[in-house]
Amino acid sequence: MAGPFDPVKPFLDAVYPLSQASFMRLAGLFEERAIERGTVFAPCRRSNQSEYFIREGVARSYLLSPEGDDITIQFFQAPAVASPHITRTENGLSLLNFEAVTDLRLISFPAQDLVDLMIDNLEVRFWANTVLTNELIRKVNKEIGLASLTAKERLLRFREDFDGLENLVPHPMIASYLGITNISLSRLRRELAG
Repeated sequence: MAGPFDPVKPFLDAVYPLSQASFMRLAGLFEERAIERGTVFAPCRRSNQSEYFIREGVARSYLLSPEGDDITIQFFQAPAVASPHITRTENGLSLLNFEAVTDLRLISFPAQDLVDLMIDNLEVRFWANTVLTNELIRKVNKEIGLASLTAKERLLRFREDFDGLENLVPHPMIASYLGITNISLSRLRRELAG
């Protein structure tokens, strides 16, 4: 009999293959809910004890600079695992804001329950460690790109990494993610279109 989260299994298997038994144990933790566009579902400096999968839609993590500027840290285009709990919290408080850029179908589950399952289930442990490794690689690649690529090269990489997202996401969010102004982004888009 098919479960409500069976359509998620191929995505999770792409991270690290899980047997049906291991998947069912992990899926037993899941809760799914709809999140409206513009909703901050994990606010900065608030208690957060959850892990998240983006089942449908686009989310982002962001911060406000000391000057109040909105700076996008990362985009999550479904299907996607949001940054692992351990990388985005300190003392149980969220270090980042997580916002629904479009309407979302969000799967959440308690981070501690995942840790407990990792102790008991080797496949889930390997899967979770792969998620953590992928997050580290993504963050390092972004840092290297910000330091060593031109704005044009960063935009081209964004297009490779997030196919079609440029047409779904407000451009100021993309500009802040790329470390450029919205005016510079508009100029680069015109240049690349011409």
